[in-house]
Amino acid sequence: MRYLSLREHSRLELGRKLARYAEEGDDIEALLDFLEKNNWLSQERFAESLINRKASRFGNSRVMAELKSHGVDGDALSDIKAELAESETARAREVWQRKFGRVATDAAERAKQMRFLLQRGFSQRAARAAMQGSPDDDEL
Repeated sequence: MRYLSLREHSRLELGRKLARYAEEGDDIEALLDFLEKNNWLSQERFAESLINRKASRFGNSRVMAELKSHGVDGDALSDIKAELAESETARAREVWQRKFGRVATDAAERAKQMRFLLQRGFSQRAARAAMQGSPDDDEL
């Protein structure tokens, strides 16, 4: 219960943590089923929590990879991907603005900025759009 009180966990992650303390004959799967049945453990809540923590700093591919590594899959994953796709360019622009803040003037600087955004998991389309500067710059 202490693990669940600190933050949301995926079923896979909590199972791994509890396995360290389980003795032979303990049924961890039954415990996890009980926790899910009583709504103390929820994949949906875990996915939402992870997205809230990671989406402001990372792109869709990085967030999706982390969700998959925690055992989130199926329809929930496709719904999450669609929601994240809507805001990816805006999130990439915010990350770029915090890190660089100005449009690159030479090819080396543009490449550095592009690599940074791609390593954060943003798509090339979102990274290119972010590197154009903020939409407010056009109005000046």
